[in-house]
Amino acid sequence: MRRRALLRALAAGAAASQARAATPAGDARYAVVERGRSLTFPRDHGAHPDFRTEWWYVTGHLQRAGMPDCGFQVTFFRTRTTHADANPSRFAPRQLLFAHAALALPERGRLLHEDRAARSLPARVRASEADTDVALDGWTFMRDALSGSYRARIGGRELELALDLTPAGAPLLQGESGFSQKGPRPEQASWYYSRPQLSVTGSIAVTRPGPDAGGRAERIAVTGRAWLDHEWSSTLLDERASGWDWIGINLDDGGSLMAFRIRTREGGVLWSHAVQRDEEGRVVAADAGAHWQEQRAWTSPRSQARYPVAFALRLGSKDYVLKPLMDDQEIDARASTGGYYWEGAVTLLSGARALGRGYLELTGYAGRVRL
Repeated sequence: MRRRALLRALAAGAAASQARAATPAGDARYAVVERGRSLTFPRDHGAHPDFRTEWWYVTGHLQRAGMPDCGFQVTFFRTRTTHADANPSRFAPRQLLFAHAALALPERGRLLHEDRAARSLPARVRASEADTDVALDGWTFMRDALSGSYRARIGGRELELALDLTPAGAPLLQGESGFSQKGPRPEQASWYYSRPQLSVTGSIAVTRPGPDAGGRAERIAVTGRAWLDHEWSSTLLDERASGWDWIGINLDDGGSLMAFRIRTREGGVLWSHAVQRDEEGRVVAADAGAHWQEQRAWTSPRSQARYPVAFALRLGSKDYVLKPLMDDQEIDARASTGGYYWEGAVTLLSGARALGRGYLELTGYAGRVRL
């Protein structure tokens, strides 16, 4: 336990040092996201170690027999540090990996959340460049090259996830053929694709609460729908940005809705984008100026951050409402990626009618985001 705590502290310190070293115009030590490149698969399912930051982000809603629906999150982050590549030591922390896993359980009224962090070392950590295959101290997320399905295996103190995720179609390239602008300058961009409408089967296990539980876990079969984002960049945020709001929604008609906005420190919007697609992946609506209107906020008793957990969202001429599964879906990531953020299961409604389900991410409310 002490060794793991030390590794987490070292990883968090290295990530903070790396963020302080960043410059608005980019850093020559990292690859640059530039228009004109075509994403190719399966190669771009894999890791891109020349870029500063990368993540594989899976979120979804799960159905449990005789119990309320719940939400889940599995995320693997990779970051390239500022340590010189010429350092011959195999222990030089050139690459750091972090992982988060969470279950949003309405019956408990809060998230179950665990995280891990370590430098890239054989036998402990891997991030394949050939295809999706990331692992960190026994936690794994990988894609089967033959079937195209994904597999997530997470084992922690309070939760266990054994989930298989089957895509409904080809990857959806966000932005311009995968080039996703995140600010006014050309270098403020990422390579970004999504896999919505993933069909989920498997099981979850959670430790029973209470002093008499004895650490026993209940294993429950689940089915559901999930959303995968894979994104990598070297200069993602403008120096004026404080954080972002993002949604990925699996629509009940088989379509998808993705929207984000980058917020300024003064509360304005620096950059935004939204796109709705049908079940075939064709764009049916897109809006660079999608309007987010806070409807209700929740204040965390831990970070004291005030999160707008319910929104009215206007995309073109259409009005939607985002309603959280529960308010307390804050993640304490101080031991890994640093700081707090809110990542929660939500329902998309039009009036009183549910149109789909997905996840809402709120960052920068407990302090400016540093990547």
